[in-house]
Amino acid sequence: MSDVIFSTWRGEFIDNRDKSSDDEMSKSGFKLPQDYTADVNSKAFIGWDGVAIFNEDVDAVRLATEYAAQYQIYSEACGRCAPGRWGGKILYDLLDKIARGEGSYDDVAHLKEVSETMMSTSKCEIGKTVPKPILDLMNHFEAQFNKVIDEQIPSHHYNDDIKYIAKVTAPCTDMCPAHVDIPAYIEGVRDMQFADSLVATRETMPLAHTCGRVCPHPCEDACRRTNLDEPISIMELKRLGADYESDHGLLWQHPREPKPLRNDGKKVAVIGAGPAGLTTAYYLALEGIKVDIFEELPVNGGEVAVGVPQYRMPIEKYQKDIDLVLEMEAVTIHNNHRVDAKRLKEIDAEYDATMLGFGARLSKKVRAKNERADINGYWGAIDMLDKVNLWTKYGIGSTASNELKDKTVVCVGGGFTSMDVVRCAVRDGAKKVIMLYRRDEKTIIRNTTYEEYHEAVEEGVEFIFHSAVEEIFDEDNKLVKLLVNKFELVPDPNGGRAQLVKIEDGDFEIDCDFLIPAVSQAADLQLLPEEWDIKLTSWNTLLTNGKDYMTNRDGLFATGDCEYGPMTIVNAVGQAKRAASVISRYIYTGKVSLTDDEIMEDHLTKLKVYDKNEKITGWIPGIPREVSQKLETNERVDNNKEVNLGFTGQEAQDEANRCMRCYYISMVAV
Repeated sequence: MSDVIFSTWRGEFIDNRDKSSDDEMSKSGFKLPQDYTADVNSKAFIGWDGVAIFNEDVDAVRLATEYAAQYQIYSEACGRCAPGRWGGKILYDLLDKIARGEGSYDDVAHLKEVSETMMSTSKCEIGKTVPKPILDLMNHFEAQFNKVIDEQIPSHHYNDDIKYIAKVTAPCTDMCPAHVDIPAYIEGVRDMQFADSLVATRETMPLAHTCGRVCPHPCEDACRRTNLDEPISIMELKRLGADYESDHGLLWQHPREPKPLRNDGKKVAVIGAGPAGLTTAYYLALEGIKVDIFEELPVNGGEVAVGVPQYRMPIEKYQKDIDLVLEMEAVTIHNNHRVDAKRLKEIDAEYDATMLGFGARLSKKVRAKNERADINGYWGAIDMLDKVNLWTKYGIGSTASNELKDKTVVCVGGGFTSMDVVRCAVRDGAKKVIMLYRRDEKTIIRNTTYEEYHEAVEEGVEFIFHSAVEEIFDEDNKLVKLLVNKFELVPDPNGGRAQLVKIEDGDFEIDCDFLIPAVSQAADLQLLPEEWDIKLTSWNTLLTNGKDYMTNRDGLFATGDCEYGPMTIVNAVGQAKRAASVISRYIYTGKVSLTDDEIMEDHLTKLKVYDKNEKITGWIPGIPREVSQKLETNERVDNNKEVNLGFTGQEAQDEANRCMRCYYISMVAV
């Protein structure tokens, strides 16, 4: 709920201008940015779906003019359609003419005519939507427009020093935790300009090979194309630019030329060479800031390297993302370097800031009776995947088939880690592989992806839903069977969330050789010195405010799994990109701060850019989503070949052409 003087946002009409008491005032149902920061109030917010006024003294004429100015900058850079480009210029020129006291009613009529033309003929959403809030201001603040025309005077704040902060976004970009400029990289694919596509991705996401393969793509849940037919295959289009770079042996396609290494003595330590650590190092190195990464493992890449299987994330592809970072002049990696509490204190004293990105690599228990780590056959998911991937990817250790061949394996879980466990067990020769999950098929697909679940079923994994292990049985300390409870989902008569209720007499037993818990992972916090008294969350991860990612100790930052708990790669990257930005200023000022762009990102995320109820017009529906080729089951079930072969060039272009280029402009006056 937001306090507003006036609002037309997303079809909501509120006009409190003539209301004198709080009881009469209507509130907005949207989380509008009425407080820009804790210390700065917003005067107004204007965007693709309307306008909201928070201060009675707002100059509506100048607000419309400034918004048109932001669009003119964008439209001149785009230039893909005449209504958008020339319309942007006309909007601004006419509004500025009126605002400076030189306009006429003919200009108002012309503005309305151009606005209607842009809304009906522009090729993309930004041209279609920019006129809407301008028309709202012209219609509902007509007196202000009439005054400056009748009296031929500038609008009342035309010459005042008011800050207008704009942000270009898109529903998919807003939903992406790394805020990748998705329409731009899709446009690069459509135009066969793969280097441009990759540069657009790396503006906020350095791990393009990786997130083009193993991202759960929450962006697709916010694709406006879904309201028409099916979402764009956003994730799979991302890998095109990265694969083009590596396949053609191009020089690294950085989003901007990396600055030379600074000689000012400032340096940052990063603990962990996983996605969070690599991302932090990359964006600091682009600014020429010295970074030292300390990694406990002999290999780089964190859990993606030793946890995500080769068939899903080929190490030769991930290594390209790793090399992109480690070959930066400002970055140095220290492998086989375990950081304990003593070492962390030394690092803290030596460096200007430290970023903790050590992940969550402790497997949690399933909480069954007789659950003991020393039972032969009880194998934590992280340890199991370490063994599989260190051998498969690096030839370190020995093959897991020594343990798993011809055995019955039961995994408890319902996320990506459990999917990796069961599919690796199949490839290492297990006779039977079962996954137990407390929830249903729909939930496991939401936790992972439809493709991941479907491919596991094809490979022979048996899923038993609404089930949980009650007791583990062993003989001479060797696992022999499990007692499993069966549940049913009982609807809440009051309309709340359905509850799992144990079915009496529904228990059953499973004879098995291995139980692999993959219910979740925890962060190993032993490296934190006790005397620092670092604050933790209720789920025992490092507490930050979720915006600047600094802990309660000055100069100590945390991102990724150790801050949030087990999360996706793209979440870790998004956090680390923000942390790198904050650190780049903190080491020089001693203060944490966000840029206007980052503040606007947070406001738009709260507001929610995607509208699932929007009716899409002006586009041809029913264009099918392209589906990339996958290895047939018999070609993949006993090996680690990459399963998803990606799009052909023509398929990629056809899919990219489905994109509606849903850019929007929003702006706050403060």
